[in-house]
Amino acid sequence: MKSHSRLFPIFLVALATLAALPAAAQDWVHTGSNLGNERIRIAAADFKPVGADPQTPALKAAFDATLYDDLGNAGIFDLVSKSMAPQAAPGSPQEISLQQWSAAPANAAMVAFGALSATNGRLVVYGWLDDTRNTVNPQVLGKQYNEEASQDMARTVAHRFADEIILRLGGGINGIAETKIYFVSSRSGTKEIWEMDYDGQNQHAVTHLGTISLSPRISPDNSRIAFASLGHNGWDIRTYSLELGRLVSFPAGTAGGSNQSPAWSGDGTKIAFSSSRSGDSEIWVADASGGNLRSVTSIRGPNIAPTWNPRTNAQIAWASGRTGEPQIYTMDQDGANMQRLTDSGYAVSPSWSPNGQFLTFAWDRKYGPGAPGGRDIYVMDIASKRWLQLTHDAGINDYPSWAPDNRHIVFERAVGGRSQIWSMLSDGTGQHQLTETGSNFMPNWSWK
Repeated sequence: MKSHSRLFPIFLVALATLAALPAAAQDWVHTGSNLGNERIRIAAADFKPVGADPQTPALKAAFDATLYDDLGNAGIFDLVSKSMAPQAAPGSPQEISLQQWSAAPANAAMVAFGALSATNGRLVVYGWLDDTRNTVNPQVLGKQYNEEASQDMARTVAHRFADEIILRLGGGINGIAETKIYFVSSRSGTKEIWEMDYDGQNQHAVTHLGTISLSPRISPDNSRIAFASLGHNGWDIRTYSLELGRLVSFPAGTAGGSNQSPAWSGDGTKIAFSSSRSGDSEIWVADASGGNLRSVTSIRGPNIAPTWNPRTNAQIAWASGRTGEPQIYTMDQDGANMQRLTDSGYAVSPSWSPNGQFLTFAWDRKYGPGAPGGRDIYVMDIASKRWLQLTHDAGINDYPSWAPDNRHIVFERAVGGRSQIWSMLSDGTGQHQLTETGSNFMPNWSWK
């Protein structure tokens, strides 16, 4: 068997070679996401207001802005700027001139359009998607929505219509416009668990425990949040029911020691977490109800931040300090077949991609005395161990989490000692800030 000391230089040479490859040679990161393909040029017409209800203008404005932003955030479209789009607001297929939208300067291959009205407290939306180059049978999609009239519902309907378009044009991958992001915020004076829409809108507190709560993880069915919370006896793993609006019992998370960083299996039946109840921090697994607790590591620690392979539910990745500075490892769910993925620097906070192929994690590759430092987000193909650096020279980046479409990643960025939540495409492009008030960190993207 080869020693780690002999393999280490070879590993570094391989990493350096991969880092020097041009971006075109790293298209593997687009696998299964439909990113990297030629983007479809799409336009989103302002919807036609129908009727004289005083609610209609505000609801239309919210709908139009949300639909436009959702299509722009999808990562698979070349979105026509409003300044280049025709000023027409066609309300039906009979009213649209496809040639007007396909011609310069719009040059749109697809156009989304429709009509919106508010009548007797109901929001009614008719939406279509047309192929501008198919004059014989242009309709790609037609949808009708009838919901309670409110600003929030106008945004929700826009999200739904955007996701229908993204599903239809994006290779059969569901959109994420209706997904949520859970995170920790200190803006209320204590560190509580918060929720927001995928685009940073509708931020609000979920818990009001008046203590320090960290590492929220939403269950696959979006019904419960598992998180670490500081109680009278130290750090416990707690679970909060979004359906009941209160904490629910998880006895495995309160049995002594410091209990941290919970993670749900993809089928929702198990929770893995880190606990020091037996001495060093080890990875433990329990049923979602808190029963059948068992340790799956028994090695020099600390061992922290587990994440399940959501495709198989049979493997766990985690960060271990068994050889010194923390590195990323994988193992079977029973602790067998341990494999080391990183072999230098300081690597933490792994998150497993929905398709089971990639890990994203935070990595300071030059960590050590006298080193310049710089913690960035990376993505690694597990089979080949090829990696790609996603963030560069912009604060301290940590706690990445995959969106369910395999196209987006949310993460924490600290600049000047203050942390905020950002999102980006899984190739590192399209980075934008989602939070601004207070300090916000440890985000987790919902499964659906």
